[in-house]
Amino acid sequence: MAGRGGVAESGHTLSMADAAIPVNRDRDATGRARNARPRDALGRPLPYGAEDVPRQPEGIRRTPDETIVEDQRLLDAGLPFHAHEVFEDAWKTSTGSDRPLWKGLAQIAVGLTHVARGNLRGGRALLVRGADAIAPFRDDPPYDLDVAGLCNWAEDAVADLDRSDPVALPALPRLRTRG
Repeated sequence: MAGRGGVAESGHTLSMADAAIPVNRDRDATGRARNARPRDALGRPLPYGAEDVPRQPEGIRRTPDETIVEDQRLLDAGLPFHAHEVFEDAWKTSTGSDRPLWKGLAQIAVGLTHVARGNLRGGRALLVRGADAIAPFRDDPPYDLDVAGLCNWAEDAVADLDRSDPVALPALPRLRTRG
């Protein structure tokens, strides 16, 4: 199929009217396009009618402590995609010096998600990128986070991924040394 006003493989000329065929998209209450297909535990879309793993609501403002507690719960439950969404909320709502910390933690969680989905290259890249982003917080970790332990965990996880055949998911990280 060709683009605007081009010739389709069948030899028929396509008009602008053909390109303007409306697409039936799922929309949320505000009219924003949202894919309403159910998702699995790793955030992958499933066929309509399949059993859904409820997603984390977006745009929730949590305290740093609430974010960390919720993310640890999600990681412990084997839901790194959901943990990534909670960290992403913290990152997107932060305006302070901790913004790169939340982004790095979101990258680590989505790195785990990619590994669990079988995307080892993407998983490795995001684990490394996330650890690099949080590393500057090592010497003075905020919110009782075990930043050094998380950086070491990410490094070990990447090394384990490189050595394993078949790949075993790395043990999930502890965000704090306590609790």
